[in-house]
Order: sequence, then structure tokens, then C-alpha cells
Amino acid sequence: MTYDAINAYNSVGASTSTSTQTNSSRATLAQNYDTFLVLLTAQLQNQDPLAPMDSTQFTQQLVQFSQVEQQIRTNEQLENLVGQYQAASAGAALSYLGRDAIIAANETYLAGGVANWAYNLPENATSFTVHVRDASGKIVYTSTTEASSAGEHLFSWDGATNNNTTAPNGVYTLTFEAKNAAGAAIRPTVNVRETIMGVDFSSGAPVVITPSGTRSIDQIRSVLNNSNG
Repeated sequence: MTYDAINAYNSVGASTSTSTQTNSSRATLAQNYDTFLVLLTAQLQNQDPLAPMDSTQFTQQLVQFSQVEQQIRTNEQLENLVGQYQAASAGAALSYLGRDAIIAANETYLAGGVANWAYNLPENATSFTVHVRDASGKIVYTSTTEASSAGEHLFSWDGATNNNTTAPNGVYTLTFEAKNAAGAAIRPTVNVRETIMGVDFSSGAPVVITPSGTRSIDQIRSVLNNSNG
């Protein structure tokens, strides 16, 4: 007697990630277990008394049922943990409303001729160029005079473009062309300071809304007390 469904639901139980799927797996497991007991009882009742069936096979199958049940229970516990994490993330995100945050991002919002970025160079750069790009990716401003030594630096842009015009308010991205003495490319890390204006829960995991758009919680490096600047 074989029960391929046991192994199939063993796999399902290990990969289930939602409450609906877990409940379905548990219900199907119960149905298969009931069927198994009916078949086992019928076999025991109709076995040859001179050659009784080996108990090893159905013992192993009972162990498999137990393992599947444990996996489904593990999935339920993981779902509870995910729910608690999402609730905690939502609470944290709501507490950020109206406050400024340091966010790991290359893009920020130019408003009233002010846009600021902070960049960190992991080593000295012998060749260093900074580009500001608009929403389409087009370079609107280039500078080769910014600090290129290792460490943290602030880059402020007043909206002036390479064409001697003033860029309109909007989202702009900071990019770099940087190389060290050996000619290898250097990749600076960039942060921006923005005000958190709202929280979006539509995608499941909460994201905060800033003038530049939405930011995931893991992009936030610190939240500031605005009254202290």
C-alpha cells in the first residue's frame, strides 16, 4: 500500500507561506489521515492470519503524517511572527510622521532652489565627478570640484544647470564617476534628509512617503527630532 499524497503534502507543508494555504494543507492532511486509517483498518481486518502484515510500513506512514503536521504548525508560527513584525513596522512608520529622516537613497527633491545629499567615499579618489540627473536620467548639472577625500561629505545643489538655467522643482538623482589611484572605480554611499509626510500600507509592508516618493522602512538610517534641527 502506497500513499503518494503523503509526500505531496509533505512538500506543500514545507513551502506554505499564507494563512489560507496553511489551513488548506491542514484540512487536506486530515482528510488523507482519515482515508489512511480507513484503509489500514480494512487491511488489518482482512489480513491473512497466517501471514500478518508487516507493521513497519504503516508505522513509517504514521511518522510521515506526524512530520507534515509539525511542518504545518511551524508555518502557522512563522505566519504569526510575520504578522507581529508587520504590525511593529506599521507602528514604527506611523511614529515617523512629520519628522525628518536620514534615508539611504541617491534621489531627493529640489524645492525652492535647495537639494542636499550626503555622500561617503570609502577611499581617496584621484578622479571624481558628480552628476545631477533629472527624472528621465538626463544629466542637468556636473561638478568636478567636490571633496574627493575619504570620508563623509555634503553636496548642496541650488538648481543651477549646465545650460545656465534653473532646474524646475522635482526629483533629482546624484551619480558619481570616481576612481582611485589604481584606476579602480569607487562607489560612494549616499544619504538624503527628507520629511516623512505619510505612510502607505497598500502593498502589505508599510512604506513611508516623502517629497521624492515612497521609501521602504529598511532605507531609513535615522529619524530626527525636528525641534532640534
